[in-house]
Amino acid sequence: MDVALTHWINAAAGISPFLDETMIGVSQIGVPLMVLAVVLQWWAKVDRYHVRHAAVSAGLAFLLGLAINQFILLFVHRIRPYDAGVTHLLIAPSADWSLPSDHATASIAIVAAFAMQGLPRRTMALFVMALLICWSRIYIGTHYLTDVIGGAITGVLAAIVVRLAYGENSRLDKLVTKIL
Repeated sequence: MDVALTHWINAAAGISPFLDETMIGVSQIGVPLMVLAVVLQWWAKVDRYHVRHAAVSAGLAFLLGLAINQFILLFVHRIRPYDAGVTHLLIAPSADWSLPSDHATASIAIVAAFAMQGLPRRTMALFVMALLICWSRIYIGTHYLTDVIGGAITGVLAAIVVRLAYGENSRLDKLVTKIL
């Protein structure tokens, strides 16, 4: 089923140059744009302290999620779908293993961190961006659907850990507030 869904999502790759370039662009600049969107939250006018706490939480979840991925990659060696003949690759091949998707981890960690802070409008905007990023990784042929799902799970777990360790008004929060 994973192979069939991955192949179905990637089936349009190479047919429409406009769609291909759009998905390549989303894949390449989507995560940096999300990071920029989080950084810009620092200057929010409404509920500034709470939004800043969410932005720092998102940054910590982002970093923790990617660190967890590096640990997972030590034990899980899944070949990329284009190497298995499942997808048509639109970008240069990657040098690392396929599972989990770093793009999915990073983008979903940001979304989950904002969701856990109870910021629904920001969460929805970031979720739309993350969904496009995740879809683009399958569309361009570099990940299986389950690689993206695995990355999303890692991102959510990282956000949960950050939420537990870095609660609003905790000692760590007060320390970070002093530093920043």
